[in-house]
Amino acid sequence: MVTVTPAEPPDVPAISGLMKELDHFYGAAEEADPPGQRISDISSALFGPAPAAYLLLARDDGELVGMASYSFLWPAAGLTRSLFLKELYVKEERKREGIGKALMHEVFRVALERGCSRVEWQTETTNGDAQLFYAALGAPVFDGKVFYRLTEEDAAKIVADGPRAGAQADRAPSTDR
Repeated sequence: MVTVTPAEPPDVPAISGLMKELDHFYGAAEEADPPGQRISDISSALFGPAPAAYLLLARDDGELVGMASYSFLWPAAGLTRSLFLKELYVKEERKREGIGKALMHEVFRVALERGCSRVEWQTETTNGDAQLFYAALGAPVFDGKVFYRLTEEDAAKIVADGPRAGAQADRAPSTDR
């Protein structure tokens, strides 16, 4: 039977293994960081003084079979917060067993418990399986946003160029039409 619980510090080595699988899913040929660094990074992100995220773990008879990583965003609608699901991952050999659905159920429960007005997430446009899964949950595609992404190098270049670079972008669009 699959159980879903919040991650705890003793889970970090198992999380590291699951994250390695996630990296391979996204096309990484090898680990970018040595295992000790990876464990330190996971510990800091989840259990440090200012956690960057929360993690739910799905287990089947003690075996780690999936995870859901999320953060809270504020403000959402008015002064409410939203839960942003960053990653939902189920081991390849365990897909289509209800594990993803169990993880999403717990994500939704956490959002309701925390008073979130929204639960939001995204998937790659090329990930048809994920899109079918989310559609089967009854989640409509929200096409009212445009998604942007800067790499660390891109952000560093913008910072190095200074706040006045690209001043044209500072002009707010006129809304009094």
